[in-house]
Amino acid sequence: MRRALLALLAALSSVSSAFAAQPSAPAPVKPATVKPAIARPGAARAPATSASPAAAHSYGPRLEGFDYPFPVHLFREVVQGQSVEMAYMELASQHPNGRTVVLLHGKTFCGATWGDTARVLAAGGYRVIVPDQIGFCKSSKPTGFQYSLHGMAEMTADLLRARGVTKAALVGHSLGGMIAIRMAIASPQSIDQMVLVDPLGLADRLAQGVPYIGVDRAAEIERKRTPASLKAFEASTYYHGAWRRDYDRWVDMFAGMYAGPGRDEVIDAQARTTEMIETQPVAYEFARVTVPTILMIGTLDHNVFGKGWAPPEIVNQLPEAATFGDKVAARMRHARFVPLDGLGHVPQIEDPARFQIALIQALSGTMN
Repeated sequence: MRRALLALLAALSSVSSAFAAQPSAPAPVKPATVKPAIARPGAARAPATSASPAAAHSYGPRLEGFDYPFPVHLFREVVQGQSVEMAYMELASQHPNGRTVVLLHGKTFCGATWGDTARVLAAGGYRVIVPDQIGFCKSSKPTGFQYSLHGMAEMTADLLRARGVTKAALVGHSLGGMIAIRMAIASPQSIDQMVLVDPLGLADRLAQGVPYIGVDRAAEIERKRTPASLKAFEASTYYHGAWRRDYDRWVDMFAGMYAGPGRDEVIDAQARTTEMIETQPVAYEFARVTVPTILMIGTLDHNVFGKGWAPPEIVNQLPEAATFGDKVAARMRHARFVPLDGLGHVPQIEDPARFQIALIQALSGTMN
């Protein structure tokens, strides 16, 4: 089976930009389209660059100036009395298998980081939808917004309904995993499968001793971010000390919003979602997850939420996600824990081919 999947991936990697980045089903709401400066099919896996992240580009508050791998559309809705826009990409397969996969990004990531995965899934027959959550990347960052996992899950579900999707598989990375769990609990009838990739929220960090961080304190931390500090954090926390030059693109993506004209909007959104993650864990509700679930966690994932402001004596006692993967899966009705040996917090970027094999196996039910 592994040999067959490797052959499939080899074939998929040779596919060019033949996929139509247009929806495969009609929708009651016609989205606006934001065309990137360059919609390169291969932009998600950037070539090595000589640019140092210490000299990040300057991007707009909605990541204007940063190219996404596929055309970006906008889904509009009124939330909390404000008109907001959720940016998303959508790929239709030339040989559809009838299934839709929704790729949900993490907190310091964007939909663009799913580019390679989306391309492979579309080549394999899946319709793929990749949203940017409200407050992130190319989506709106409304003033004074109250962020919640329930709200993000609901707006993502609204987007899917608007696109004519009645049932989907969710693939949630990091924060995206928390959103996926909320969606699976709220409307299990519309979710046929869930794959959680190094998700946050598997433990209540406040209960483990991490001090509460309010929006103001979180904003202070965000204001101190620099390209160099962001790179150092990601190297040690996401990539277990091993850095490749192609990771620089994602540092530039995130740091560029802090360097741009929308810096204050970005900081406010990041601070509010930090407080959201800390105060809205999903750790007490695993028994409510009834959809078939695969929990993938890198054995070298050192991303422990809250360790950046917790005292050393607490940090040293905080368990990493992979250490309780089996226990979490056992508390869900139909779940399985799959450790990704030797990988960190972002397997889809660190080892795309290996991750894509595992993901296709999970989605097709052929995982050993």
